[in-house]
Amino acid sequence: MTDFSVDKKNKTVKVKREFMSPKKHVWAAWTEPELLDQWWAPKPWKSRTKTMDFKEGGRRLYAMVGPEGEEHWSLADFKSITPKTNFKYHSSFCDSQGNLNTDMPQSDWSVDFTESNGSTTVYVEIKPEKLSDLEKMIEMGFKEGFTAILEELAEILPTISNQ
Repeated sequence: MTDFSVDKKNKTVKVKREFMSPKKHVWAAWTEPELLDQWWAPKPWKSRTKTMDFKEGGRRLYAMVGPEGEEHWSLADFKSITPKTNFKYHSSFCDSQGNLNTDMPQSDWSVDFTESNGSTTVYVEIKPEKLSDLEKMIEMGFKEGFTAILEELAEILPTISNQ
């Protein structure tokens, strides 16, 4: 079950989800492009990573590809990485070359991983730059989409140990 809360006063979205998998597998699913592409889009959409350099100062350029072939491009600019514990990045919409779309919301993400008794809890804190960006994210269906992709992550995690 996904805990999802919106705090408009502090312009923050907080998401918490427990996965019945070891932390090393959950971390891999969030940080390796071939695994990310298996779950980082709500069905029937697909995620397709064009480039990813998972390091501080690196970035992921990817598209969410719709069933009709439509593409919505995004960037994740990695700010800090504490292996297997936390990473932070700046998320923004862009074109296929990575040129920012400043008309769309941008946000800072912090993703924390904790393990207990073989299960892993992921805590995500998302801070849009402006309240209007937070409101636009919610209006665009972010809660439903993000909840759906975390469910897809739960489905693929048992296969990761086999890859």
